[in-house]
Amino acid sequence: MSQALSYLESPCGVIAMSADEHGLTSVAFVEHTSQAENPSAVTRRCSSQLSAYFAGTLTSFDLPLNPQGTAFQQRVWKQLSAIAYGSTASYGTIAKRLGQPTASRAVGMANGKNPLAIIVPCHRVIGSNGTLTGYAGGLSRKRFLLSLEGAL
Repeated sequence: MSQALSYLESPCGVIAMSADEHGLTSVAFVEHTSQAENPSAVTRRCSSQLSAYFAGTLTSFDLPLNPQGTAFQQRVWKQLSAIAYGSTASYGTIAKRLGQPTASRAVGMANGKNPLAIIVPCHRVIGSNGTLTGYAGGLSRKRFLLSLEGAL
């Protein structure tokens, strides 16, 4: 099966969603729709759930996921998925949950490589002092998403 692709106009920009036969492989903010859509049931379901999320009626996603990454990245992304809607966690907290309390920098690197924006909620990770730290989608989007969830 070829890679499926759908776009969604969200309140914080265009989101591109890609999937293969095993699940979502990418959810990312894009500047413009550079390729023709080739939707699948999974990308349509993702689009529908993201729309409900932005409308404030969905707080957790139920989608098949297939992100590609190292074993460590996969472990970090699993921890990100455990951060509840409306909550935040620090890089250090996630490192401790992984049993590697000195790995906050590595957690930050893995967080930055998360290919499933919003779905795997890397926007919920903040600095240990409570500050909003980097976000691949930009800090204004991070602030928007955390405000939407009532975490700010």
